[in-house]
Amino acid sequence: MHTVLALETSCDESAAAVVRHKADGSVEVLASQIASQVEEHALWGGVVPEIASRRHVEALPTLVQAVLRESALSIPELNAVAATVAPGLAGALMVASVTGRTLAALHQVPFLGIHHLEGHLASAALGEHAPAPPYLVLLVSGGHTELIRVGLHGEMERLGRSHDDAAGEAFDKVARLLGLGYPGGPAIQAIAASGNAKRFSLPKGRISLRGGGFHPYDFSFSGLKTAMLRTVESCQGSGVDLPMADLAASFEQVVADVLVERALRCANDHKIKQLVMVGGVAANQRLRLLMQKQGQQHGVAVSIAPLAYCTDNAAMIGAAALSRLKRGVLSSSDETGVAARWPLERADALYEALPPF
Repeated sequence: MHTVLALETSCDESAAAVVRHKADGSVEVLASQIASQVEEHALWGGVVPEIASRRHVEALPTLVQAVLRESALSIPELNAVAATVAPGLAGALMVASVTGRTLAALHQVPFLGIHHLEGHLASAALGEHAPAPPYLVLLVSGGHTELIRVGLHGEMERLGRSHDDAAGEAFDKVARLLGLGYPGGPAIQAIAASGNAKRFSLPKGRISLRGGGFHPYDFSFSGLKTAMLRTVESCQGSGVDLPMADLAASFEQVVADVLVERALRCANDHKIKQLVMVGGVAANQRLRLLMQKQGQQHGVAVSIAPLAYCTDNAAMIGAAALSRLKRGVLSSSDETGVAARWPLERADALYEALPPF
């Protein structure tokens, strides 16, 4: 059984966790702590990178001490220390990367640099009934909206993506448009619960193909954002109060419809009978219910990351590290740096003798 201390500071959540493989191969979270910066960044309407980095430096040592104490383990008893090294805010990533590499070197245990998106993919393993590959993953978060096929041996292939805003980013921007604050996902979900999702007709953005037609799996949310702006301006021009609940519900519904339709189309076209949904937007209740309902109708088994592990956390980074250890990865180079951008398809390069960055 492998046991890992994992660290995550890619954006505005400082997190540490201790996870291990149980005898049956499932992942057990021995301890998980998160220090959120949401309230501070909400004052600015979004994440301020310098503030995020400073808060990570302040919070991470305390979080590490807390999870080690809760798990009743010391670092020399661990099989590895893991940290997110890409992608994300470069300054923020440096905090977990430097901390993780330092702890690993001091206590002579391996260090594993983890791709943030691979962590999200691994978050489904933290539920009671972890899916076994092969499966299709819908990764839908503040910075990413992608469809990724995961093979029997962990190989990853992207089959669909957003060409502009990620779904979570669209939630944030529309929430700001409606004056609902940051983060947008929970704010829109709360007010949309009492709204009429059919009141406003909004576009399902599509990506044109050069030879004609549209890409069957790719996403675009910029047109939807513009349509919301025009709808709000039209309502304001009529001199009546904004129907906030109906606007929020109509927006939330069309995002859910697009994600579900294209994910299930991709699964069916590629004859994949299992779909996994992860990422912060996967916490949206309308989306979760619709995906489960439509999945059943299309003969696709749907697994969704537990609510506690949809948004950024260190347990998912630990789960990804455990998967790498199980597949024979020994360590990353202790000279591994960080990268604000790095394709998921090249995540294997993080374990080569010569680090990619």
